[in-house]
Amino acid sequence: MPRLLSTLSIIALLAAPLAVAQQADTDTGAEAEAGTESQAGETAPDGSDPRAVVGAEAAQQGGELQMGEDIQDPDAPGTPYLREMVEDWGMECIRVPEGEDEPCQLFQSLKDENGNTVSNVRIFRLPEGQRATAGALVAVPLETLLTAQLTIRVDGGQAKRYPFAVCDPLGCYARIGFTAEDIASFKRGAKATVSLTPFAAPDQPLTLDMSLKGFTAAFDKATVVPN
Repeated sequence: MPRLLSTLSIIALLAAPLAVAQQADTDTGAEAEAGTESQAGETAPDGSDPRAVVGAEAAQQGGELQMGEDIQDPDAPGTPYLREMVEDWGMECIRVPEGEDEPCQLFQSLKDENGNTVSNVRIFRLPEGQRATAGALVAVPLETLLTAQLTIRVDGGQAKRYPFAVCDPLGCYARIGFTAEDIASFKRGAKATVSLTPFAAPDQPLTLDMSLKGFTAAFDKATVVPN
């Protein structure tokens, strides 16, 4: 970009004498043209073009210098990536050093009727021997009415309501624990619905479809996340 700015400055400087020459009257036109040609042929003592020097100075005064930023290696350990799709569920994993097992969780984006992503659902397995067999992190927009909470229903069955835990500049999140029966209903089901309420329209809850196609196979591929 600095080279481009310098080039544009030089072009502007070259165009200025030409514009002046065109505005001169016919009696002095020849002299103006000759003078311009004479100036174009002049050089600085070191042999450089004075106009190029002026252009470079103008570019240097154009603003703050950009120092660049490091580009993260997409294959570096600790980098999350989508390893595969298991029907409607993605397997979201984190790269680890060679020889180690990658931690993976289930992922699905929930869209509205216009195809816009409204929510993201991540489900992970938990160690055995506790009430929650799996956990989930459900992300929703900031413009959500938090007091209305989040509801999940499988194939028209009994709905469950979950509170939101925290918000950040990107959205708000519900941290959910699923029992063994909850996971079993996901495996048996065809579709779940996730409902939330917009802050600007508290009387118009928004219901999003969460496909359960491929859930069983994807859940079996997920790794256990320690508490």
